[in-house]
Amino acid sequence: MLPIGRRIADLAAADPERPAITFVGEGGLVRSVPRGELDRRTNRLARAYAGLGAGQDDLVTITLPNGIEFYEAAIAIWTLGATPQPVSSRLPDRERLAIVDLAQPALVVGVEEGSHGGRRTVPAGFEADPDLADTALPDAVAASWKAPTSGGSTGRPKLILAAQPGVVDVDAGPRYGMPSDGVQLVPGPLYHNSPFVFSMHGLFFGNQLVVLGRFDAALSLEMIERHRVDWVVLVPTMVHRIWRLPEEERLARDVSSLRTVLHLAAPCPPWLKQAWIDWLGVERICELYGGTEAQAATWITGPEWLAHRGSVGRFVSGEARILDPDGNDVPPGEVGEVFLRSTPGTGPTDRYLGAQPRERDGWESLGDMGSLDADGYLYLADREADMILAGGANVYPAEIEAGLDEHSLVRSSAVIGLPDDDMGQRIHAIIQLAGELGAAELRAHLAERVVSYKIPRSFERVEQPLRDDAGKVRRSALRHDRVPELGGA
Repeated sequence: MLPIGRRIADLAAADPERPAITFVGEGGLVRSVPRGELDRRTNRLARAYAGLGAGQDDLVTITLPNGIEFYEAAIAIWTLGATPQPVSSRLPDRERLAIVDLAQPALVVGVEEGSHGGRRTVPAGFEADPDLADTALPDAVAASWKAPTSGGSTGRPKLILAAQPGVVDVDAGPRYGMPSDGVQLVPGPLYHNSPFVFSMHGLFFGNQLVVLGRFDAALSLEMIERHRVDWVVLVPTMVHRIWRLPEEERLARDVSSLRTVLHLAAPCPPWLKQAWIDWLGVERICELYGGTEAQAATWITGPEWLAHRGSVGRFVSGEARILDPDGNDVPPGEVGEVFLRSTPGTGPTDRYLGAQPRERDGWESLGDMGSLDADGYLYLADREADMILAGGANVYPAEIEAGLDEHSLVRSSAVIGLPDDDMGQRIHAIIQLAGELGAAELRAHLAERVVSYKIPRSFERVEQPLRDDAGKVRRSALRHDRVPELGGA
């Protein structure tokens, strides 16, 4: 095990001129930093942060957009034995203030002085004093290597502090099909857990990171071709947007360098996954299911998925139970709430700050509904909080959204339940379209894909995307916007 700061220094010593991070900003502007320069800059930055009060096991909030500066901040924090606590750079002041008030960080990176009262801050674009030394600092290891935030279904912030310390297990090597000294595309926002974790993991194992300022479907394929990317993690929203590019544009790009396309974070419609398998080949497509809490995780390869269509895989770490509302185990194939725990004897994987886990006898729920088959393969239905009870039937929005998104004119969709005197809840679809498409056509399209009682009774067109760059949709907020008395975030 090596401290993260030491690992960055070792990679720099091994090949100081190899690009560590290549950032692709607006207008295709590209900037790269080699390993040696990254090591020197982060050593100097660590000393600057220390001078501002950051130190062993402190939380340091990072509110920076995607870019080299984000990685430099995180590495400098680890070098001090502190814990990076990333948040979106686009958070409204009120939300950021609530998170900082909860975290009580020693330093906030990326905000103007005075924006958090007397708390120490540095602005975006901060440069350490060039007179500070850029040589190695004494080894230091944070007790928790990351502390991302999650609003969950409540909309109130909580921090999820990893139980793993700030070290790299070099002997274990990279996981999830990731190479060493390869090239990884990073299209997602770094304040979200999966882009943060997987890109940092890639960096620690010598991969060149090609980081997009914001996700762009066409630009992603261009960067895969230009930099010979061999590994990428996507969320289904990204998978869908890339697939909806004009076919001649998508097929014109050389993506033969790709070895692994990993998707996660939300259910991927089977039709879309099959389309990617047909395009890139079954061996390249993999899927992972797990939470930021990391109690347990599943893994499934493309060939496995073809044999267990719709599954997110079997558990490769931790364990799962599927329980009914009374806490009883349900039979194989029956949908219930998914409860997870780490493998007995391995210890906890996280702790919450600002919330308590939803727990039953040592098993924790992330709020997902699903089923296990007789072979131990997990199938997800949807989030419990998003389930619609319409006429006494349980309806899962993700299934309807998958059907809607299969239409070539649907860019994004979200399905919610609205109050209804007759049905209890009325299924309402909100859609972003790429052309003219009427409700009758949408109903006819869905009639071939879902049972009749799951077809929305009302449709609403919007112009803006319904999911963020991490593929997340806040259905509670959409419900609240339309029926304020329902509450929500």
